[in-house]
Order: sequence, then C-alpha cells, then structure tokens
Amino acid sequence: MPLGFGQKKTALTAAIKVSSLLDAKGREVFALSPRDTVYDAIAMMSEKHVGALLVMEGEALVGIISERDYARKVILCGRSSKDTPIAEIMSAPVIFVSPDATVDECMRIMTEQRVRHLPVVDNGRVVGVISIGDLVRVIISEQAQTIDHLHAYIHGSYPA
Repeated sequence: MPLGFGQKKTALTAAIKVSSLLDAKGREVFALSPRDTVYDAIAMMSEKHVGALLVMEGEALVGIISERDYARKVILCGRSSKDTPIAEIMSAPVIFVSPDATVDECMRIMTEQRVRHLPVVDNGRVVGVISIGDLVRVIISEQAQTIDHLHAYIHGSYPA
C-alpha cells in the first residue's frame, strides 16, 4: 500500500513502539460514562487539557468523545451540552491500537481514519491514549537526532 504525503517510512519511526511512547508520556487515562453529559465531558477536557476523553462502561471501552464531536454534533445541531448524554454523540466503535503498534502504523491509521486520538488496548484493557501530537513529537525528535548524527559524521566527530 502506498504511503500518503508526509508518511515517508523511516527505520527509526518504524521501530518505535506505542509502549515506549506511553512509558515516556505516562499512561493516565481520562474517561467518563456514556450517561454523563456532554457538558461534563467538555469541562473535564478543559480541566485536564486534553482534546478527547474515553467513554467507559466499567473497564469496557465503549466510545470516545472529542472536541470535534462537540462542535459538530452539539453546537452545530443546536443541542444543549447540559442535557445531552455523551452516548448520543460519542464516536463508536472506537479505533484503537495495541502497545506493539509502531509510530508509523499509528500515523497511517490516524491519517486514513481521520482521528487525532488512539486508545491503546492490551488484552481487552485500556492502558493509555496517544494523540497525533505525541506522534509528531517523536518523529521530530528522531529527525533531530538523525540531523545531529549527520552533522557529527560530516564534521568528523562521529563516534567510531
């Protein structure tokens, strides 16, 4: 399958696993129940400085709600965020990845599915969430390291 714009595969990002990303950024998950209101979700997103929340029934992942869902399914439809349950506007079924997925795989999924957040599920249990921003930070960091190594090589200071 051909890669899209900006998806040039590199050996570095192809090897980086989601589990490593979660180890670095943390595994904290913010979630609400499908019965909570959209207002509750927007308030929590603001408080936690995140753009999406998982929707959970106990330990089961049943949906995801994002700022985009709020804008398109509440504001533009003239609904009240205080009266609308999350279940009515959440995105489901949820697109997710395993901890073994690579940065490249996640970028492909996010691009093709037009999502900005991916829950990470291991053996049926949510273990974290990654965002497009997380992936971009890793890619930029890897590119900076490559540039530093090339500069060192060109200037003769690359370790043998």
